[in-house]
Amino acid sequence: MDTPATGLTFRDATDGDVDALVDLIESAYRGDSSRAGWTTEADILEGQRTDPEGVLEVVKSPDSRLLTVEQDGRVVACCQLEHRGDHAYFGMFAVSPSLQGAGLGKTVIAEAERQARQTWGATEMHMTVISVRDDLIAWYERRGYRRTGRMTPFPYGDERFGIPQRDDLQFELLVKKLA
Repeated sequence: MDTPATGLTFRDATDGDVDALVDLIESAYRGDSSRAGWTTEADILEGQRTDPEGVLEVVKSPDSRLLTVEQDGRVVACCQLEHRGDHAYFGMFAVSPSLQGAGLGKTVIAEAERQARQTWGATEMHMTVISVRDDLIAWYERRGYRRTGRMTPFPYGDERFGIPQRDDLQFELLVKKLA
């Protein structure tokens, strides 16, 4: 299906959304439940992807928004938008595994880009992706993002970001012009 189901509501997350958002993010990336979708990191990382403190920090930050997407009263997707001068940072992107592959992710990222332009006047969107995630990077490239080759180390030893199952993980910066 090329288009997601209708009836989506986009809004900023509140403190009351934190538990649902942690559950969503964990389900999209970690453990066996994440294997229902294609964004799983279960083969490269174990442990947690985020925690309530990390999500609440984004919700409370004056330069950040945690865009929350609901369908039929249920949280089905989210993404972080952070204002960083002339560009915005896109992160904490998650789509419910049972809804992946139906176009919802495309809809969410397009709305995030629109809001970054409209709210902050951002001319670029930046994100970091684990460099070995070729399928995910290719998906972002199809949305207009380009690889920069600029790498930052994975935080080995900090279990807040997961427990790596391989020793070659790093983040690559992807960039898209929004103008």
